[in-house]
Amino acid sequence: MQLTAKASLTNALLISICTPEFKGDEATESLAELARLVTTLGFKVVGTQSQKQSSTKKVNVLGLGKLAEIAHLTGNKGEVAVEAEEGDDIVEGTVEEIIDETSFAELPSENLPFACADVVVFDCDLSPSQLRNVENQLGVEVFDRTGIIIEIFSRHARTKTAKLQVEIARLNYVAPRLRETSCGDKERQMGKGAGETTLELNRRKVRDQLAELKRELVSVQNEMKGRRTQRSELFCVALVGYTNAGKSSLMRSITGSDVEGENKLFATLDTTVRALFPITQPRILVSDTVGFIKKLPHDLVASFHSTLAEAQDASLLLYVVDASDPSFRAQLDVVHGVLEEVGVEDSKKLLILNKSDLLSSEQQQALMEEFPEAMMTSARNPADVKKLHKYIVGIAQDEMIEEEIIVPYTANGIIGEIRSRMSVTKEEYESDHIKLTVRSNAIDLARLKKRMLSS
Repeated sequence: MQLTAKASLTNALLISICTPEFKGDEATESLAELARLVTTLGFKVVGTQSQKQSSTKKVNVLGLGKLAEIAHLTGNKGEVAVEAEEGDDIVEGTVEEIIDETSFAELPSENLPFACADVVVFDCDLSPSQLRNVENQLGVEVFDRTGIIIEIFSRHARTKTAKLQVEIARLNYVAPRLRETSCGDKERQMGKGAGETTLELNRRKVRDQLAELKRELVSVQNEMKGRRTQRSELFCVALVGYTNAGKSSLMRSITGSDVEGENKLFATLDTTVRALFPITQPRILVSDTVGFIKKLPHDLVASFHSTLAEAQDASLLLYVVDASDPSFRAQLDVVHGVLEEVGVEDSKKLLILNKSDLLSSEQQQALMEEFPEAMMTSARNPADVKKLHKYIVGIAQDEMIEEEIIVPYTANGIIGEIRSRMSVTKEEYESDHIKLTVRSNAIDLARLKKRMLSS
């Protein structure tokens, strides 16, 4: 299955399935987030529908009445063959016939016009059989939440690593949803594997593609691991948070970089590493990681383990939240959950209440009372950026060792190395040497002493 969005020409109807475990404000916020997701793909949301069900795992994900109501909004193009569940009667026929026979035409449809929707998007995951059934019943393309998220990731991946990771997740999603061609299950492809149907050939092709992509990803991940090892001696800060929390904007502000950032979900997927600006000695590195979201598909979490390794290796985690979003507390729980899944537990953390410029002074004060250890910031406020820069430098300095180094004037190149890699806090010039008080990490100090002994 490949999503085939038609940009602004595609009108999407969103469906929320409310269960005893998923209802109320949580369901409402999730549906609003789905609207932002499909808008990111260029769809136009024309309306929403919801239905209470005991579970999203039933063969018929929608009840007959709601199915008929939605079919009216998609133009009554499908056919219904509803399987009995728990003693239900079997009802078969076109959607239009069932509407006529059961008087469902009078059900409210939020004043939406007939045939207003080109596609239907469910705010939950659908099994391959559920997806196929609903598409047959409605006669239009049907997508679930995971399919939408994977398509967004696929469109926004830029680097080789991200493209490999997303394609693996996409193929894992597509594989069980492959369908036989219209030629029928018994159609055989002559000369392409004796006795194999088109479906079997396609599935084998996907398996081969997955195997090749995974081999390639391992190679790329080893290169990434090598680069992280080279950076391991430096103090590293990782920005983590929900998608669209403002991480990329904050990254630009504290590093002076041109990292892409837009007011949309998953505007950036690729981990970017830049030096903190103004530059410090030794340098402090800042990485901007992929944003998280509720119900992030497991295959995507698994695929992005290498990307999230930047957070694992970081000396300081900045948990960035959009403080102007009333649901940021639930979003923060999602971030905690994903980081726990990839094994980030013991790093020092700071909560960044971002986008404070969108809050009133009263709202800011209330949040600081609720989160006294957090830092209120706006990436647009130079004073806030300076305050955050000072905090990061302070934490990095706390982890450094201060030591006095005596460097003979005859030691060629040592002074330059010290100034390029360490913070010099004091200098005293004697007749035959310079006495320097430096702050640095233990590894650099040990390397310097070894070089001085050998010189």
